[in-house]
Amino acid sequence: MKKIYPNAASALEGLLHDGMFIAAGGFGLCGIPELLLQAIKEAGTKDLTFASNNAGVDQFGIGILLQTKQVKKMISSYVGENAEFMRQYLSGELELEFNPQGTLAERMRAGGAGIPGFYTKTGVGTVIAEGKEHKDFGGETYIMEEGIFADLSIVKAWKADETGNAIFRKTARNFNPPAAMCGKTCVLEVEEIVPVGSLDPDHIHLPGIYVHRLIQGEHEKRIEQRTVREA
Repeated sequence: MKKIYPNAASALEGLLHDGMFIAAGGFGLCGIPELLLQAIKEAGTKDLTFASNNAGVDQFGIGILLQTKQVKKMISSYVGENAEFMRQYLSGELELEFNPQGTLAERMRAGGAGIPGFYTKTGVGTVIAEGKEHKDFGGETYIMEEGIFADLSIVKAWKADETGNAIFRKTARNFNPPAAMCGKTCVLEVEEIVPVGSLDPDHIHLPGIYVHRLIQGEHEKRIEQRTVREA
């Protein structure tokens, strides 16, 4: 099966539609699928629901889709660093479903494993637990969280072979693997595509069976918060 596409726009062709649910990898600006996000912006697809740890910053990441009002709802853990995100939420323009960070990652992983729901202690006794099923296990209260099943996964890796077996570099191995697993279709962008057989099987973080389409591109790799020592 041919998985390699020449660019982000062609890799998303036929996949995008208004009102769709997208799972996006990355944390802050680290390991985000920046080329695919730009292509979604240029496609003009609207009323989108995103499951993502956060929404990047105002000028980068999912933030560029917030600026063009293409996002209807965010399922996220963190809303800092993005003034437009906060403005739209506080003004009622944007729906927001808060998830504890580990819960969000597990909801994605569970969806990828075909698990529709699971119980966790995280969030018990807080607003996170409101409206959710509570159950006792060993004298402790747990709440049920649902697995995430997205229409589309967009993720970013360092390197992949031609079948989509992927390696994430250092911190970029954050939400990308579970986000890749939980979509009906997964599009992966990488810095380098290598021949099949050139990657050590023990070093592969995401099996190519989860990847349907693959692109290689140049990445800006912005630094979200630059911190340096005083001279």
